[in-house]
Amino acid sequence: MKPKLRINFEDFWKNFNKTDNYFYNLLSRHYDVELCEDPDFLIYSKFGRRHKNYKCVTIFFTGENRRPDLDKYDYAFTFDYLDDPRHYRLPLYVFYGEPESIIRQEEPDTEAILREKTDFCSFVVSNVDSKFRIRFFEQLSKYKKVNSGGRVHNNVGGRVKDKAAFVRKHKFNIAFENASYPGYTTEKIFEPMLVNTIPIYWGNELVHRDFNPKSFVNFLDHGSLDALVERVIEIDNDDDLYRQYLTQPCFPGNELNEHVKPENVLAQFHRIFNTEINPVALRRKRFFFF
Repeated sequence: MKPKLRINFEDFWKNFNKTDNYFYNLLSRHYDVELCEDPDFLIYSKFGRRHKNYKCVTIFFTGENRRPDLDKYDYAFTFDYLDDPRHYRLPLYVFYGEPESIIRQEEPDTEAILREKTDFCSFVVSNVDSKFRIRFFEQLSKYKKVNSGGRVHNNVGGRVKDKAAFVRKHKFNIAFENASYPGYTTEKIFEPMLVNTIPIYWGNELVHRDFNPKSFVNFLDHGSLDALVERVIEIDNDDDLYRQYLTQPCFPGNELNEHVKPENVLAQFHRIFNTEINPVALRRKRFFFF
């Protein structure tokens, strides 16, 4: 018999599915999960204020570039590197597919991969405020057309409905983050890896802790947008060089990093669920009762 777990989710992004998401699926492997309005534990994010209606133990999650404030909740899962037992580093990309799926089980068929790469580079962006990312798109487009399937500089006749299928047919994908901060790794670099497309990355200066730096093209290795463009051109014109990236494992040592190993994430939840006194939750209960 699995132990009973009463939880709820609040204030996540639009179209968040309470019964089909990373946390629910992971916890369901080891707990008899009951979603209810009067839970023992609330997992919530930053897109609303409904979490303020709860007096239980609160667990905050964000994949956005935002520092956790442990005076406001009992526990937090964020991208940040923070030395506190109530915080766990969990990058956003775990919500976009199973990290285990990109562990190499055998040598990739690079010839087959190259055959499906019928286009040069993809760009799927809707955030108009990311000026650095847009500038790189414009510079790289001077070399060859970069197919833009998002809202920004769309040039494919409308926003693409199947992002994975769109990215898959391209040799490269512009995978710039919205911002650069140590530890801030989102789905941007992970999604092209899922479909054997080489990410062109800018963002987390510690991204090498998450992903093998030989499996993608990193702005930080080149120092300027001009140099980055030149490197992409060089790889595009050398199939052997392109294959070298494809044959590299996505994770260092072809192993999941410690932060996304399911057993480590579950261990943090086990600690949370078995802690009797949570100061923030206790203070919240006093506020509700008195």
